Amino acid sequence: MGMDVYGRKPKNEKGEYFRNSVWYWHPLWDYCLKMHPKIAEKCKDGHSNSGDGLNANDAKRLANVIKKDLENGEAQLYHDMYLKYLGTLPKEVCSICQGTKIHKYKSVNDGLEIEEERICNNCDEKGMREPWMKNYPFSLENLKEWQEFLDNCGGFNIY
Repeated sequence: MGMDVYGRKPKNEKGEYFRNSVWYWHPLWDYCLKMHPKIAEKCKDGHSNSGDGLNANDAKRLANVIKKDLENGEAQLYHDMYLKYLGTLPKEVCSICQGTKIHKYKSVNDGLEIEEERICNNCDEKGMREPWMKNYPFSLENLKEWQEFLDNCGGFNIY
């Protein structure tokens, strides 16, 4: 699943369309909410693809403050702190094997339901795995592309 963001009145190709997987979108929108809440909170449903968005004025304002963040090092500092935070997260008990290292499941063979077991490949037979949150990267390149989209979109809606 992903977030498809469409410019309302794009000035050029950069402002027509912006897409992120949910993995990249949620940290990107969190950045906007944490760094520039007065603007970003005007989009009440930014973490959903319900069609919410910002008008042209607010999209341009967000583009301008993000551009400043990229230029003055604030975005880099946020990025570094985000990576540091991810590094502090403890491993989690595997949700597939519940820490047993054995994946128990049911299969159907010739109409009969059979309980089976195999080594858990979700945690590489360790019973623990990296926290799910580590699947959500924050990228400065992605932030720059978002800033360029915002600068040219004439407002946007998230689908």
